[in-house]
Amino acid sequence: MSEVVTQKKLTKREVRNSFFMWALLVEASNSYERMQALSFCVSIMKPLRKLYDDEEAYREALERHLQFFNSEGTFGSLIGGITLSMEEEKANGAEIPGEMITGIKTGLMGPMAGIGDTIVWGTIRPIVFSFGITLAMAGSVWGGLIPFAFAFICLALGYVLYMFGYWVGRESVQTMLQSGMIKDVITGSSILGLFMMGALGASYVKLSIPIEIVMENADTMVVQDMLDSIIPGMLPLAAIMLIYLYFDKKEQAYNKILIFILIISLAGSFVGLF
Repeated sequence: MSEVVTQKKLTKREVRNSFFMWALLVEASNSYERMQALSFCVSIMKPLRKLYDDEEAYREALERHLQFFNSEGTFGSLIGGITLSMEEEKANGAEIPGEMITGIKTGLMGPMAGIGDTIVWGTIRPIVFSFGITLAMAGSVWGGLIPFAFAFICLALGYVLYMFGYWVGRESVQTMLQSGMIKDVITGSSILGLFMMGALGASYVKLSIPIEIVMENADTMVVQDMLDSIIPGMLPLAAIMLIYLYFDKKEQAYNKILIFILIISLAGSFVGLF
């Protein structure tokens, strides 16, 4: 009589708990040696314990996921879901070497970090924060609360990606990466982010020159009116571009830029230039 082999299967709750552990610990144990490896390993420790009854196999799995790992936290969640899917297959007898699981993780770290940095930090955060700033300037209490929505958006997006990675496995994600669809998403998100920042810059960056030129037998000329007749918003655009060039060519020293803008604004206002 043949022996019935029981398939080891993670429940949705166990996969979900694994994600929330990852979301909680993703930046809690960064080190220069292994970066997020400890957080990643702890987040899937309980599922691995269920999948591997053999102590030696369990120990090997833990050692496998204590190797260097570093990616963007939200989109990096996809890697955690894929890893759990592969470990489940391996625990059920699939011919998946440990080196393959490590290789998949390593191969996805960079692409997921690039996507996450562009969409999460370069697009979603500026848009959410800009809404908060707009409401705050209008005197609404929601202006101080809206920025917290960014954390909930990241949590929800990370959860969807984690579960998606678990259900589709490694093949579907590799197909998506090779098809070029992800590149189109990144490009579209970058354009949207730049469009929003341009609109916000035009709306909220105020810079004008109130100097008047008085001429005999002629109307008084206002410098700002002359500039607006050439290109409306020329000075705010020039200020934004100079700041951008500084960040691009020199360094992203935000505090230096803030202090410099404050000093220039006070000095220019004092002498009547701005």
